Amino acid sequence: MDLHLVTYFVAVVDHGGITKAAQSLYISQPSLSQAIRTLEKRLGVTLFDRTGRRLELTEAGRKLDDAARRILADVERAKRKVDAVRELRSGRVDVVTYAAFSIDPLVNVVRLFRERFPRLAVRVLAADGPAGVLSALRSGDAEIGVIDSSAEHATFSAIPMTEQELVVASPDALVAGLPDTVPRSAIRSVPLVIDHSDQHTAALLADLLDDAAGNVVVDCPLPAAVWNLVERGTAATVVPRTVGDTQLAGTRQLLLDPPLTRPWGLVLRSGLPSPAALAFISAARAHSGLSQEPTELPDW
Repeated sequence: MDLHLVTYFVAVVDHGGITKAAQSLYISQPSLSQAIRTLEKRLGVTLFDRTGRRLELTEAGRKLDDAARRILADVERAKRKVDAVRELRSGRVDVVTYAAFSIDPLVNVVRLFRERFPRLAVRVLAADGPAGVLSALRSGDAEIGVIDSSAEHATFSAIPMTEQELVVASPDALVAGLPDTVPRSAIRSVPLVIDHSDQHTAALLADLLDDAAGNVVVDCPLPAAVWNLVERGTAATVVPRTVGDTQLAGTRQLLLDPPLTRPWGLVLRSGLPSPAALAFISAARAHSGLSQEPTELPDW
């Protein structure tokens, strides 16, 4: 049943006749009369008793009147909810990423997002590397993924952001005698704790590993556990420079020669992004120091 037919029916009931209802709806009287006849034909019932000067509801009409008003009320409530999301008064964006980006850039992007859009919420999902991010997007569990932008992202829409500079954070005793900027090959003799299960990251760090990755003494995907192991002197690790500055400030941080960087960006599932997703993208661009490109909300 067309929504406009429901609206026309309720208007006729409220105004007690076709003429005044047509005036209130800004349509012609014949058009409204035809619409009511169409509604009756589709339902297979007579809705109005037309014997008097004022249209009166039949029993079927009274039942439809109750249902029609509930339908219009539900539509109005839904419209208010959509308007609230479109105007960024409420809503949530679901974001998926993995350990490599769980602190940098995710924490700062979420902070900026909440500062700019305090009525919006974020749900963060954990994945196992780039493939897990794409799987979550494909299944609809998340709308945006934070990912190494050099990773294969198939048919998903990609928004490149910027790069992480990676450094070696280490207890002093494990890198004694090494300069503050070291050749990558010098790290092959340093015991490391890294997430070696992330094949994309493992490939990125290949120059820092000895034969068969023998200097990876702890394979751990949990950032907090990795940092604790480094602080307790178990091994060194490779982290974004910003993470080393904030989370491992008590360790020695070595720059690499040549520098080691990791590009990151956002990937989005197909279709128009939600208003909350567009807001998250704007926060990510602000974090990356990129200009804010004009975006339009979906025409729902």
